[in-house]
Amino acid sequence: MKLKFQKDAIVNGINIVMKAVPSKTTMNILECILIDASASEIKLTGNDMELGIETKVEGEILEHGKIALDAKLFSEITRRLSSNNAAVTIESDDKFNTIISCENSVFHIQGRDGEEFSYLPYIEKDRYICLSQFTLKEVIQQTIFSISPNDSNKMMSGELFEVTENQLKVVSLDGHRISIRKVRLKDHYDNIKVIVPGKTLSEISKILAGDNEKEVLIYFSSNHILFEFSDTIVVSRLIEGEYFRINQMLSNDYETKVSVNKKEFLDCIERATILIRENDKKPLIINISDNLMELKLNSSFGSMNADLMIHKTGKEIMIGFNPKFLIDALRAIDDEEINIYMMNPKSPCFIKDDEENYIYLILPVNFNAATV
Repeated sequence: MKLKFQKDAIVNGINIVMKAVPSKTTMNILECILIDASASEIKLTGNDMELGIETKVEGEILEHGKIALDAKLFSEITRRLSSNNAAVTIESDDKFNTIISCENSVFHIQGRDGEEFSYLPYIEKDRYICLSQFTLKEVIQQTIFSISPNDSNKMMSGELFEVTENQLKVVSLDGHRISIRKVRLKDHYDNIKVIVPGKTLSEISKILAGDNEKEVLIYFSSNHILFEFSDTIVVSRLIEGEYFRINQMLSNDYETKVSVNKKEFLDCIERATILIRENDKKPLIINISDNLMELKLNSSFGSMNADLMIHKTGKEIMIGFNPKFLIDALRAIDDEEINIYMMNPKSPCFIKDDEENYIYLILPVNFNAATV
């Protein structure tokens, strides 16, 4: 095999598929990136058996072939080569001895037989949806923060993708909060309900260009989901099981409704968190009275008080929250003014728009009113 690339093209391709290369595995071949130039295109593939990524790389095929190269070594070598527009040549013999050369640098490394590499599973392309790269990237970023960071509960480590006719609903939760985003699709599709691993969605959001003109095709099978966009495909195993019954957790009842400027509210909370260190569990106390929201936070470093003008409907209320949960939700909302719905200091609050295109549910935290 003999191939020729521009350095920035091969480095970009490696960066994309590296996201599917496992850091630890009992199958050494999976620590490699597959270079497949056996046909008319050059494809790079990474696969950890749960997540697989394949991308096409622009280059010249001087001799056809395929080889698997140690991903970490391959990435380090190409990244440290000369300028971005330099020509990189990769050449291997029938014993998989590989030469990577660029201008005055030549590396000799040992490759492996590409036939040993685990190929991505085949997905039937009969059940699918289509949306823009921008929309998918945005929806992921607006929900991914409320998945559970550990795998103790598999359901909480993924996101629900539910398609109903011409609507996609994406849901995530971690036991303390729920994030819901709804997107209107251009066409009507079959009803679909799957749970996609958070890791898959996180990596996809990093690869997506976020272009409103470019589309993503998402294909569904009983065990896998496939994302196809630009020159890249991402295949992921789905999380098996029944997702939580979200509708039972949502309510339209409220005793207090607050309308507030989102940026002013977010700025106040972010200023308050200056006084909190990583493992501090200090609540942000919010006291709602007529047209005024008082924010208070006390920590071992000091205290902060701030007042915001609001529009209130209903009862006065004093309620406490983990400030990080509020910050995550507010950063995900584009609206200039937001509506917050509360029942009592022990019931969840809802931040949502009138059409419920987004809903953020946040559980309050207990606090001692006497110390406030």
